[in-house]
Amino acid sequence: MRSRLTAFIRGSRRKNLLPGYVAVGLWCLFTFVLIGWIIGASFSTTKDIFSGSLFKSGFHPENYVKALFTHKVGVYFVNSILYTLASCLGIVLVSMPAAYVLARFPFKGDRLVQNAFVSALGIPAIMIIMPLFAVITASGLTNSRMLLVVLYVGINVPFTVFFMITFFKNIPRSFEEAAAIDGCGPMKTFWVIIMPLAQPGIITVTIFNFITVWNEYFMALIFANKTSMRPVAVGLYSMIQSMRYTGDWAGMFAAVVIVFLPTFLLYIFMSEKIIAGVTSGAIKG
Repeated sequence: MRSRLTAFIRGSRRKNLLPGYVAVGLWCLFTFVLIGWIIGASFSTTKDIFSGSLFKSGFHPENYVKALFTHKVGVYFVNSILYTLASCLGIVLVSMPAAYVLARFPFKGDRLVQNAFVSALGIPAIMIIMPLFAVITASGLTNSRMLLVVLYVGINVPFTVFFMITFFKNIPRSFEEAAAIDGCGPMKTFWVIIMPLAQPGIITVTIFNFITVWNEYFMALIFANKTSMRPVAVGLYSMIQSMRYTGDWAGMFAAVVIVFLPTFLLYIFMSEKIIAGVTSGAIKG
């Protein structure tokens, strides 16, 4: 009797969840069809795309060569890789010690500092563009790769510090006490013991920062005017604008695939770590 009741309850729950499963399934199907069509268009020709018959004239991998070299997507791609990797490294080096101190060492005004980081999250980046532009132009620092990296680090530090404070608070203090007994100083304890323990949170927030910097458009448009310095977001927009005159839509779809592929692969292979990092902080908090 009990087994039948349990089976009935499980069946009722599955029926209640069925509409959600259907909605998620339809959304996944739509997404895969859309991405598949874009990939198919990138290996086709402009004529085939507008006629609605992909691959009618054959398979054209040369679209990627054309996008990389003729439309300079390769240059934009390398620039974005440099900006993103350097920014993510800088964000980690700046944010992790700050978050650790705020989480572990109470001091007068620590709540004020934490609230300042939280308040900074609510300030849209577009609101600080004009003051930044005035200061940077007056200083003669425009068109510099290092400038973009510094700006990306500064903009993403508040979110990273706020995110990591929770992880550092949830690490047992017994690790630091044991390290102190063994003669390990606070700095060495942080880099050798605490940082590895906070790895799930660091990986999660770094992935978020990677996606944010990779897709960033407005600051790069303002502060990277040279073609040789443009990241993929600005470069792809310029390429789309040029389609009015060149009409190379197949090459444009190849460029779109090149641009979104890194973040797509990153999420596919690191999604478990993202979920583990977010849920770990939520459960422990």
